[in-house]
Amino acid sequence: MKFKLYYWPTIQGRGEFVRLALEDAGADYVDVARLSKKEGGGVPALLAMLAKPSSPVRPFAPPILTMGKLVIAQTANILRVIAPRLGLVPKDEATGIGAHALQLTITDFVAEVHDTHHPIGTSLYYEDQKDEARVASKHFRAERLPKFLGYFESVLAANAKSKGRHVVGRASSYVDLSLFQVMVGLAYAFPKALRRLEKDIPLLLALRDRVAARPQIAAYLGSSRRIAFNEDGIFRRYPELDP
Repeated sequence: MKFKLYYWPTIQGRGEFVRLALEDAGADYVDVARLSKKEGGGVPALLAMLAKPSSPVRPFAPPILTMGKLVIAQTANILRVIAPRLGLVPKDEATGIGAHALQLTITDFVAEVHDTHHPIGTSLYYEDQKDEARVASKHFRAERLPKFLGYFESVLAANAKSKGRHVVGRASSYVDLSLFQVMVGLAYAFPKALRRLEKDIPLLLALRDRVAARPQIAAYLGSSRRIAFNEDGIFRRYPELDP
């Protein structure tokens, strides 16, 4: 089955979590908004999808993934649907539910990362809320960052099936891929804060390195399909927020 991903063409953002799963599985997919307008792509194609009536509900925001006539929105929801088809989650129901809960926790974490540079509102520029961003980032670095990373480190440590190598089950899952994205994103946005925590998260760091070395992921990271981190996405590098 060919997948069509609809997401903003110049940022990794929330769509990157879906891209990583598709890339790791070697899935046949099209990143629609990154196609030219002549090819039926670009931002107009994305906006048209957002405005198009779809069943059972019209998506609120990207990412959006289509599988034939099925339209799926929300990152964690997309991954929950496609992971079994891509072999990126164990088949038993309990593990699938646990993986989805972990992905939703990652969604919460990513939202808090975003709020470090936009603590007042997304409609304002970063420059309009720099003072508030400094306060938000201080709290994030001191409390929320170690809390989230400590939690995921403990989940890895508790997974006896893989001896701490994977978050759920015995093999790599979409949650492993998403944690990789979180770790490399934090290394870009908060390198100093992350270095201070490294001694407490050896399993997460090892997981990051293993995912980066997976053949399909390594090829993707070295390709033009991988959009570079930038100051328009979720993970942004503002030195004043990471003293």
